[in-house]
Amino acid sequence: MGVPRELIAQVRKLDEYELRRLLILVRGLLHQADGPPTPAETDLPDGLRYRQEHVRCGKAGCTRCPHGPYWYAYWKEDGRSRKRYIGRTLPAGPAEPAE
Repeated sequence: MGVPRELIAQVRKLDEYELRRLLILVRGLLHQADGPPTPAETDLPDGLRYRQEHVRCGKAGCTRCPHGPYWYAYWKEDGRSRKRYIGRTLPAGPAEPAE
């Protein structure tokens, strides 16, 4: 089954943030189908710590803040703490409960 041209056209219109969210969704779907990704399939470093967090969207009229919980990956790189959004579901690995 091929990918419909309409879908490809819609994906090409996405901005960087939306593309990253799509990538997270696709990784999650592949994880469900094939199991956890191999190190070559992910660009996150070894030694990750996962945490759940609630976040505020910043919209003035939002009555549902904070949103979440969402999973984030944390690691150290060049002496600095790094953080990356993972999604609503955790792919695999150790976890810390939400604060």
